[in-house]
Amino acid sequence: MIRSLDGKSPVVHPTAFVSEAAYIVGDVEIGPRSSIWPGVVIRADAGKIKIGGGTNIQDNSVLHADADAVIGDNVTIGHGVVCHARTIGDGSLLGNNCTLNDGVVIGKNSLVAAGSTLTENTEYDDNALIRGTPGKALGTVKERHTDLMKRAALSYVNRIERYTDAGLGDGGQQVT
Repeated sequence: MIRSLDGKSPVVHPTAFVSEAAYIVGDVEIGPRSSIWPGVVIRADAGKIKIGGGTNIQDNSVLHADADAVIGDNVTIGHGVVCHARTIGDGSLLGNNCTLNDGVVIGKNSLVAAGSTLTENTEYDDNALIRGTPGKALGTVKERHTDLMKRAALSYVNRIERYTDAGLGDGGQQVT
């Protein structure tokens, strides 16, 4: 479901996929070839949430921010993620069931391990390998991580046509 709030409407690129079982409200922009899967909630009632191209937000994840937020290109947000982050850099992956609290900044091509919790206003460099509660950068991603992140993003781009052709989407529109 794509809904307006306070005169601000989500804008979904025509090549994006939004599941009919997702809820998107307010000042949201979804870029080309991005995908929003069942159970996802994106609630932009305190600032704009901009989602880049080729990004996938998987089942039952929640995005909200207390100010403007940017999710980069080719980002994978795994199942059950709670994301209040300010910035997620291009090519990054947020593992299943991790939590990013208000104001978190993740650099490009970074990996947040499943189940991690990142505390308010923490910032991580590009290529960071982040794990734990509270989340700590344990070094840099390895080539195997980078390959995994690229494959994950591409696999969801490749699913868009199949789901769109099956009539399971609500995307490619601007609601007014």
